[in-house]
Amino acid sequence: METAEFVETLDREGRLLAAAAEAAGTDAKVPTCPEWQVRDLVRHTGMVHRWAAAFVAEGYTSYRPGGGLPDLDGEELLAWFREGHRRLVGTLAGAEPDVECWRFLPAPSPLSFWARRQAHETTVHRIDAESARGGVRSEISSGFAADGIDELLRGFHARDRSKVRSDEPRVLRVRATDAGDAVWTVRLSQEPPAATRDAAGDADCEVAGPAQELYLALWNRQPFPHVSGDAAVAGLWRERSAVTWS
Repeated sequence: METAEFVETLDREGRLLAAAAEAAGTDAKVPTCPEWQVRDLVRHTGMVHRWAAAFVAEGYTSYRPGGGLPDLDGEELLAWFREGHRRLVGTLAGAEPDVECWRFLPAPSPLSFWARRQAHETTVHRIDAESARGGVRSEISSGFAADGIDELLRGFHARDRSKVRSDEPRVLRVRATDAGDAVWTVRLSQEPPAATRDAAGDADCEVAGPAQELYLALWNRQPFPHVSGDAAVAGLWRERSAVTWS
């Protein structure tokens, strides 16, 4: 996907998140994140949007912590979220393609990294907001979902901080059934997971299904749609793969 497509997705997903949060109410529990109410979700995502926008807008070339969570609730909190979301979308849409700033995953450019990361950040949390609201969930395209799987497996969990480790070498295969060549082989060991986009060699366990369902399952928002082979390998992923803010 191109940077402009990620920015368009970010714009749409942020609007959907705000609408779902408003419909649910800030007191509502978030089933996909049981420790949160909707106000926690909106505060967190709004903070991340402002944090990300600052790197691009100010050209910060080293890590800076987030600005903290606002002491807002109800309509004021939703207005604050919407303003920060608009600022992030505008910053990314108006940035020079060669802008230099800090990033934490490999990408063709800092701008493409932030557009991609915030599109996926916002999509996953939109799912959280819709789980609190209930009713029909908005769809995620198979191509975007496959890209998010790739970012998670070959980006987030390639880092030393990943907790997905196995005392004995194990192989997990991830296969999206509706996205062409969207197949990954994830080798688990005492080192960070090593994922490749292929179906090379044998796997101890395979998780398969539509890309949207796998995307949400790998982000621990729902069970895996289909598991074959040693289910303990899929269980290990679910137990240890949470990505948390720090």
